[in-house]
Amino acid sequence: MTHEEFYGSDYARMINVEQRLLELIDQYPKANTEDVKPIIYVCSRIKGPVSMIAKLKKRGLSASKESALCEVFDAIGIRIVCSFTEDVYRVASWLSEHSCLKVIQKKDYIAYPKPNGYRSYHMQVKIQEGPGKGLLAEIQVRTIATDFWATLEHQIKYKKDLLHEKLIRDELKRCADEIASVDLSMQTIRDIIRG
Repeated sequence: MTHEEFYGSDYARMINVEQRLLELIDQYPKANTEDVKPIIYVCSRIKGPVSMIAKLKKRGLSASKESALCEVFDAIGIRIVCSFTEDVYRVASWLSEHSCLKVIQKKDYIAYPKPNGYRSYHMQVKIQEGPGKGLLAEIQVRTIATDFWATLEHQIKYKKDLLHEKLIRDELKRCADEIASVDLSMQTIRDIIRG
């Protein structure tokens, strides 16, 4: 099943929202007074039908485009990868101020990590204007260090039955904690350089 078959005429609206969010993020200042790029890169995706249907069923929802667009926030997903933790919060605050977005919910997994060690800042938003008005999206903002961990963790264990699962979970959590420590050290070095 293609995106067009599942989302129907709303797929074009979803693409429009994805592009508008990417254009909005591109307006963020490219460098600060220290010539450090606050945003390293941005990626986006529209959740595929197979993945979306599985998510809807897992949540006990109808496997329909209506449920996908009204009950789930991450049919449209944007990931912003920043240099430093401080930049994550600045970018998230900047996005929150835009009238084209209504922030429905924020989840600060940096200050309050998930039990597995996952750290990121999530914003669930509703589009307020344009052809995508009313559609929902999720924006994730994280550091390059935590993106490294999350990307590899996802590839290693996502939706797999694992032998030695507890050992693997413990090791992934240990790695997440070490990476968070590195993020903190890098922020401290930045602060020292600033004086």
